[in-house]
Order: sequence, then structure tokens, then C-alpha cells
Amino acid sequence: MYLDIYKNGNKHYIRISETKRIFSTEKNKMIVKKTTIKNIGPVDKFDDGQSNFIQRLRDSFDAGLPIIKELEPYVNKKQPKEVYNFRILAGTNECVGEPKLFACSLFDYILEEIGLRSYIGSYKQYDGISYDVLGFIKLLLYGRILNPQSKIATVRQNDNYYTNLLDEGAYEYNVFDTLDFVYKHRKAFFNRIDTHMRKKFGRTTNKIYYDVTNFFFEIDNPDVEIDEDGNETETGIRFCGVSKEHSPNPIVQMGLLMDEQGFPISIECFKGNTLDHLTMQKSFNNSIDSINNSRYIFVSDKGIGKGDNPKYAVANGNGYIVSKSIRGTTKKEKKWILSDDDWKLTTETFKIKSKIYEKVFKLEDGTEIKTSEKIVTYWSKKYYERDYIAQKSYYDFLNRLINEPNSFRITKIQSGKLNKYFKKELTNKNTGEIINSNDLKAMLDMDKLKEDFDLLGYYSIVTSETEMDDEEIISTYRNLSKIEDEFRVMKTALETKPLYVRTEEHIIAHLTLCTISLLILRIIQNQIKLKHPELKKDDTKYTFGLSTDRIKTALLKWQVEKLADEYYRFNNINDKDLSMILDSFDLKIQKKLYSKLELRQMKSNMKISM
Repeated sequence: MYLDIYKNGNKHYIRISETKRIFSTEKNKMIVKKTTIKNIGPVDKFDDGQSNFIQRLRDSFDAGLPIIKELEPYVNKKQPKEVYNFRILAGTNECVGEPKLFACSLFDYILEEIGLRSYIGSYKQYDGISYDVLGFIKLLLYGRILNPQSKIATVRQNDNYYTNLLDEGAYEYNVFDTLDFVYKHRKAFFNRIDTHMRKKFGRTTNKIYYDVTNFFFEIDNPDVEIDEDGNETETGIRFCGVSKEHSPNPIVQMGLLMDEQGFPISIECFKGNTLDHLTMQKSFNNSIDSINNSRYIFVSDKGIGKGDNPKYAVANGNGYIVSKSIRGTTKKEKKWILSDDDWKLTTETFKIKSKIYEKVFKLEDGTEIKTSEKIVTYWSKKYYERDYIAQKSYYDFLNRLINEPNSFRITKIQSGKLNKYFKKELTNKNTGEIINSNDLKAMLDMDKLKEDFDLLGYYSIVTSETEMDDEEIISTYRNLSKIEDEFRVMKTALETKPLYVRTEEHIIAHLTLCTISLLILRIIQNQIKLKHPELKKDDTKYTFGLSTDRIKTALLKWQVEKLADEYYRFNNINDKDLSMILDSFDLKIQKKLYSKLELRQMKSNMKISM
């Protein structure tokens, strides 16, 4: 169909016509036949009085947007492709490509959704801050995800983004003032985020997961000053402790709280020499108990679940699910674990048993809380094989010692490793050394060695939730592995360590910002899972939708470059991972050139799924 304007007498008329090629039997060949589809009427009936009406009418019809409504049913619904006409002069900047990162638009959108953008803007005015604190925070958050560097180097990334995140002419050393701002408002940050996460992302905290890691510094000495009299004074939180990376340098301890969806809730920082289990109560008191009025279940491993932490949870009306050491438990309990009694679910690869008993917690004021506790023990063939492989070389070593004791020379260090298998009455308590290797076989406690081997693959969990199904208890505890992945991402993709900031305030601010960057990544991963349910849930590499490394790589490819006449072109939008990310936020990028206005409007088209 096409717009046909024809003249009849002294008037021009409008009609919709169609031509077809048909075979004429009279002429014995193909001919073109014209057919009138609809007579619209005389031109002067629709003329708007402006110049070139007929030409404008033709152009509007061809473009699919006719200037008279009577033509609308007949326009070609398929829009003609736009043609771009512009000139690029040799020697101008347009001749050289300078792609800019466009991922900032997605990060901006997420920052608004978690409530931080508006909060920072309002408190900048409240605190009387003159510098662009929001711009500095954006640079620190986004740079941590895309290109982790030092604070000053991150500020200098400002020009890498499509739109500058920081005001032009900003004083770059205000980045350290920004760390002071973050430290001051860190609790309010996490509270604000928590409110928005519950409303917009479906956060639930019936179960709260907790674990501790640490980060080392590239310094030799801890935060201790020695006065002229030799007295030591602690001046910070960088102290030597048990480093997860086995670093001899001073470290800082960080406790992380995580919700049921795998989103970080908040963090607390402690001196590097603080034991893991001594961080729990302060972390929950500062981060959870002050904002969460509903009952929750504290979930953690045996290292943190020991001591008074279960008592703290119960005394405050909450619950706990924590692992328990099997090898460190009583002989009576080990006998129950290894017995054939009470197994409820038994297969060749998995079995489970549980029992409930009375538990008494003694409070500081001398009163007691009498309650019940359940222990759930399970054996997994997969875990047995994993444990056996991990210990195989050591067990082979012991077997050789038993069968060929004369062929070994045992050092004091080696004897120390064997100490747990020595019969106490035969151990030299003063030195711990084995003097005569011929006596080694007699000295080994074979019953204890057999028990240790028999316990491979067994795990125990204790909980206040006596009514909870055994398998649900195990499933809940296994989700704690997600928090280990949080730490892994912080230490690898986000390059949180080693830390180069010095003061306690800046250390805590740095870790706070890294945690928020982690949250942004987790939100992106969660969107991918929601929009792409076809990803295998049982495949570990899809636990979080896409790995953080793949997300980082894809977002670094999401670039836009300016051409002539204020036209902009996107790069790499056919990248598979990038397409998946954009689709997860309902963002469709067409193969066209964009104006500045269209780029600004793109953020308004993004959507969060729940």
C-alpha cells in the first residue's frame, strides 16, 4: 500500500492504493494492476495551511506517523531505518575514538534503589559539606567494582565514565574527608539500605548468617606506641593475629552479617588480635538487635558458635544453628554418633540422626535459662571422600610408621603432630620427643587412631530449633557457605586487601564501602537469577547468576563513544554476558545511534524484579 495523491479536475485527492503484478491472458504477459484500497478525500479538506502540505503528508506517511488520522490504519507498521548524516573533519577529536564506561548508569540506578543516593545528598547539606561527597562515594564504590586502585588513583578515574561522577575541578584529597563522612554515617547507611532491601528486594532475616575474616596491612608493626618509660599504648586496630592468608603482618578482624537471600547486611570491625567468637555479640548488638525487632536464628560455624554466643542468642529471645566439633566432643556422644541406632534417613551416600535433650544456660546474675537443644548428625559419602583425600597422605604416613618404624627418623616437630595419637602414659611430658623409633608402634594409641578414621564424613549441628526438620537444619547451615564466597569476592574481585589506609576511621570506612560494592554486585547477580531461571540451580557456577569476574568483565565492555553532531554509539552490546545483565534490568539497547537525551533517559527504563 502507498499514499496516492491524484488530480481530478481542478482538485487534488488523497487515496490509498495498491499495485500488484498479475498475468494478463489478453496480453499474454505480466502486468501491473493498480487497485484503490480507500478514498480518503480532497486535499483541501485536510490542508493545515502551512507550506508544502502534500510533501509533508507524504513524508509523514512514509515515516509511519501521518499528520492526518484517517491515514493511520494504512501506514507501514515497520518503521523505515533512520539514516544518519554527519561529517567528521580530519584533525578533529571525532577522528579518534575515546570510549567511556556506561556501567555508572546501572550503578546509579541501584544506588537509588537501596536509598543511599538521597541519604547522602540530604546529609551533605545537613553536615554543611561543601565538596562533592556523593561524587567521591560513587567513584570509590564503582571503581572498587570495575578497577580497584588506591584512593587517589580511583578519584583520577573520573574521566573514564560517560558522565563525570565528580564535579569538575574537585580537590582530589577530599576523598579522605569522604572516608570520615562514611565512618560517621556508616550505621545509618546500613540501616537505610536495610529498609530499602526489605521493601524492594524482599530481604528476610529470620535466619542471619555470621562469620569473621581478616585483612592484612603492608606494615611490620602493630598500632602500639612506646613512651620514654617503655610503656605501650594501643593507638588503633592493626594488630598481629591469626591471618586467614597466613600473613605475619598486622591484621584487622571483620565480622560480616548476611541475610537469607545472600545479601550482606552490615559489618563490624575489631582489633586484629580479637578471637573470632568474641566478635559475635558486639556485631549483633550494633547491627541487628538495634534495628530488628523480630526473632531471628543466628547461624555460624563451630569457631564462632562456641562460648557464650548461643546463650546470648537465647537470652535475647532468638535462636541458633551452629556446627559442633565431633572429634572434640565426649566419648558418650562419639559412641552415639558411630552407633547404628536412631538413623532416620539412610542411603548408601547419606544418613542422618538427631536427638533432643535438656540445655541449661547460666546467666551472669546467677539465674538459669532451661531450654531444649537438638543435635543433628549426618554422614555423607561425598564429605567422607573429601576428608579422606585431604588426610590420605597423613594416614599413609601413619601406616608406614606402624608397619616399618625402623625406617623413620622422627623430629621434635613431627612428634608434636603425632601427639594426639600418643598414649599419655608413654609420652615424654618434658620434651614430647620420641627417643627410640622402635617403640613408636607401641606408643601409638591405635584405638584413638581408628576412632579418628571412623569419624571421617560425619558432621554435627546443634540448634535451639527443636521443632525444625532435620534436613532443613542441615540446609540452613549449608547456606553459610555463601558468606565464605562473600569474603572470597572481597579479597579477589574487589581487591579489598591488603589495606593501605592507616587510621581506624578510614579502615572501617574502606571496608564499609567495599561491603556496599559487594552488595551492588549481589543485586546484579540476583537480578540475573530472577530473570533467567533457566540457569541450573544445582550448578555451583550459577549459584549467584554470573560470577563477579564475568560481571566485571562484561560491564567494562559496556562503553559508549561520542561521534560527530552529538551522536553516541554503544560498543560491545552483543557480548553474551553483557546482554544477560542488561536484559535482567529490562534494558534494551537498540542498534542505533543515541542522543544525549536518550542516554539520560535510559536509566528510567531500568526495572528491578522481586
